[in-house]
Amino acid sequence: MKSYIAGVGMTRFEKPETRNWQYWDMAKEAGTAALADAGVTYEDVEQVPVGYCFQPSTAGQRAAYELGSTGVPIYNVNNNCATGSSALMLARQLVEGGASDCVLALGFEKMKRGALGGGADAGSDFQTSPVARHYGVMAARHGFEMTPPTAQIFGDAAREHRERYGTTETQLAAVAAKNHRHSVNNPYAQFQDAYTVDEILAATTIHAPLTKLQCSPTSDGAAAAVVVSERFVQERDLGGRAVEIVAQSMTTDTEESFASGSCVDVVGQPMSREAARQVYEASGLGIDDVDVIELHDCFSINELLTYEALGMCEPGASGKLAESGATTYGGRWVVNPSGGLISKGHPLGATGIAQLAELTWQLRGEADARQVPGARVGLAHNIGLGGAAVVTMVRRP
Repeated sequence: MKSYIAGVGMTRFEKPETRNWQYWDMAKEAGTAALADAGVTYEDVEQVPVGYCFQPSTAGQRAAYELGSTGVPIYNVNNNCATGSSALMLARQLVEGGASDCVLALGFEKMKRGALGGGADAGSDFQTSPVARHYGVMAARHGFEMTPPTAQIFGDAAREHRERYGTTETQLAAVAAKNHRHSVNNPYAQFQDAYTVDEILAATTIHAPLTKLQCSPTSDGAAAAVVVSERFVQERDLGGRAVEIVAQSMTTDTEESFASGSCVDVVGQPMSREAARQVYEASGLGIDDVDVIELHDCFSINELLTYEALGMCEPGASGKLAESGATTYGGRWVVNPSGGLISKGHPLGATGIAQLAELTWQLRGEADARQVPGARVGLAHNIGLGGAAVVTMVRRP
């Protein structure tokens, strides 16, 4: 059974404490927009998976009640930075499994200023953190420094990539320069400023070789998607706007993530590679069929690692790929036309759904100044430490 994204909506992603709003205000804004975009009402919605990391239990109900109190099942989803795509995956499974014809996937986050710690609810004791094993791999090889731990583990992955393949700081900065440049045309982006490679390299170092402008910020925001069945599309005559979810896969850590003792593996490259393989096999499509990609650039190095995991280049060639212009307008793919996490922002529960919002607009031809010409097939990649990787292939029917 097929599933489709019939409508999407999101708030602008904001620096925490910029706006005087609560998480339910964000959810209402994004959810209302998605329902209107699909041409449905909340009364049409049969189930609601809601993703978030930093709000209390049953915050999903508090948020969804702003759209209506109809008594439908509401599920609270938390999968670290892959939370949004996990909620979307649950929506797709409910539709494709025949349980429902119309499901609303909702994601939001209201965060605190400052660097993200070791994961949702990790606290200060990394021995009891759900990512303690991951940070243990990092500490065994690189030690544990007084820098933000997520920046450290990804920064150490960048150091290993440099040692193994000769990846340069300029190549890492090229990723960030591209994504900041793309965000200039995105009214939903937290930042809309372009920076040169030299400016990115000169920014404050967070954990070498990563500078501030290569790191995703903490953000407030929400995103929503209405996922419907083929029958619903036909009955509501939505065929001209609905985007098909061709295939989707979630993978979690295997022993490969830990066996090498490498931060490249422990931050999720093996998970991403396997999720992509499963999606290509299920869809009958490959990376060469894809036109536009939204991927999880929480740090510039993760975009390079993901190029390799998705099969866009051979291992070690991602730095050269970023420098070549192949991943921006006029190149082979346009990667993160939204500005990505680095510039659009990263409210954890909303990120994965916001990626699909961008791809939906791109495949409909509704992305305005950031439109990828002729885009017909899109791919989203969302990852969270702990760990989970979700890859989604979508296309315009």
